Amino acid sequence: MSNRKKAEALLVTITFVWGSTFVIVKGALQDASPIPFLAIRFTLAGALLFLVLGRGPLDRRAIVPGLVLGVFLFAGYLCQTWGLLYTTPSKSAFITGFSVILVPTILMLGGAKMRGASVVGALLGLVGIYFLVVPSGLSSVNRGDVLTLFGACSFAIHIVLVGHYTKRLAFQHLVSLQVLAVGILALAALPMDRAPKLHWTWGLVGALIVTAVFATGFAFSVQNWAQQYTPPAHTALIFALEPVFAAITSRVVLGERLGIKVLLGAALVLCGMIVSELGGEAAPSPVEG
Repeated sequence: MSNRKKAEALLVTITFVWGSTFVIVKGALQDASPIPFLAIRFTLAGALLFLVLGRGPLDRRAIVPGLVLGVFLFAGYLCQTWGLLYTTPSKSAFITGFSVILVPTILMLGGAKMRGASVVGALLGLVGIYFLVVPSGLSSVNRGDVLTLFGACSFAIHIVLVGHYTKRLAFQHLVSLQVLAVGILALAALPMDRAPKLHWTWGLVGALIVTAVFATGFAFSVQNWAQQYTPPAHTALIFALEPVFAAITSRVVLGERLGIKVLLGAALVLCGMIVSELGGEAAPSPVEG
């Protein structure tokens, strides 16, 4: 098997892992409230990434950018994880995927020209988000969906900043720093958790292992290697499978059924992601659950 085929197979594998984490985190929230869960998950993942990717001395220039990225990543994951208390894994995944569509819009606000494909992707995504968040009028709006949408906005800003900082700093150092920063920020936020919950069960331990070790430490390491051998267009299509895998996993594990409008919204967001990634500015990294 060629390196390209190995790389694409590994990218599909980690995309499936990312998609399945929405269901895994949803289950873990039965035993842990969002902030303690994030604190343990990202402190462990950050330490692991430093061991795997942090070869050589740390570039001090990466410290401040890493912390800035960590702030937006923390805000995104806090809103996403908090939102999972009230919404379904499938809806969470598709709404989170809207972050990819938002990226060209944010770049345009910064002065960049917006391509036609990005405009089409944004319009498809906006209509899709409407069907996902407002399936039956304003009275049906779920606060979990709204929280997840705020998280998607934070993830989009994070993606834009990653593109800016990686032009002059090593990806390896930035990844390790920002992931560890999320863990530190979550630890600092623990006193603000009015109803902290942390019951150590085998299910929670398994969720932490999957999300910290496989979905973060292992996945980012694989992504760093695999994208050397895969064309950006192929990578974009593979990453677009993440919410699809989330929906399949949620259907199989939780028996989740999506209504017609929600299915239509999910399909529109997915189409918007593909159009935006293939014809837009770049193929940004996805965000797992």
